[in-house]
Amino acid sequence: MLQDRIRDLLKKRNAILIAHNYQPAEIQDLADMCGDSLELSRKAADTDAEVIVFCGVHFMAETASILSPNKTVLLPRHDAGCLMADMITAEALKTRLAQLPDMPVVTYVNSTADVKALSTICCTSANVVAVANSLEADEMLMTPDRNLAMYAAARTGKKIHYWDGYCPTHERLRPTDVAAARKAHPGAVFMAHPECRPEILDIADVIASTSGMIRYAAQAAESEFLVGTEVGLLHPLAKACPDKRFHPVSDRMICKNMKKISLDDIAACLETMTGEVKVPESVRMPAFQAVKRMVDLAL
Repeated sequence: MLQDRIRDLLKKRNAILIAHNYQPAEIQDLADMCGDSLELSRKAADTDAEVIVFCGVHFMAETASILSPNKTVLLPRHDAGCLMADMITAEALKTRLAQLPDMPVVTYVNSTADVKALSTICCTSANVVAVANSLEADEMLMTPDRNLAMYAAARTGKKIHYWDGYCPTHERLRPTDVAAARKAHPGAVFMAHPECRPEILDIADVIASTSGMIRYAAQAAESEFLVGTEVGLLHPLAKACPDKRFHPVSDRMICKNMKKISLDDIAACLETMTGEVKVPESVRMPAFQAVKRMVDLAL
């Protein structure tokens, strides 16, 4: 059985298998840990594993490398990228900063290591408002997600310049999709990810990160939910709350990059130790400082 072979290879390599909440169900079920990207990198860094196999996309493996420079980080499919992270480059960010007055740069963890390295501080979808409020400056640039930046601006009163990037999966959700889902499931709680458009967040019952949605659903009195994020989250939600019902707010919310990795890919990368993602030290250190400033806030 392929799963048994992978477990044997993980033991042989002293490796840990971690999977993002959007990964296919069979990978989540095999993983040692599942969760949000930064959450996984931080937990993996605290283990004795020498090898981290990250089932996610490229920037996530980079973040694991930033936090675990002495571990080998493997991404089973090197073509598993993030379209939003690719919407900004370090060179383009330098150009934009030269056009703006001096101000802090808040960068979403869904970004490349090169961009993190040019940033003042990082944020997650769960703590973006708190991170913005933690800065003394009343004006800042937030990259790369415009929807997350607008979400923060509406809740902080700060002037936030934003990069014109977005997650295509969340961007395609429209109010008409929400209306149709509510009609099909009256009374269901609509949970939306902060990467969604402002007009979606305006009609959401709950706004939360993927792990935040799992926590909310587990403690909520309600028993039925509409899930406004990538459909992969339905699996961990159902596992965490088997007595509750979860429906995708739209079947079109699928990230193809998050579905690229297969069990065969995991086995192959462990057998050959290929697919390593290593952030150069000259980039890693400033990127690490941006992540550490966020972590030190203990948000």
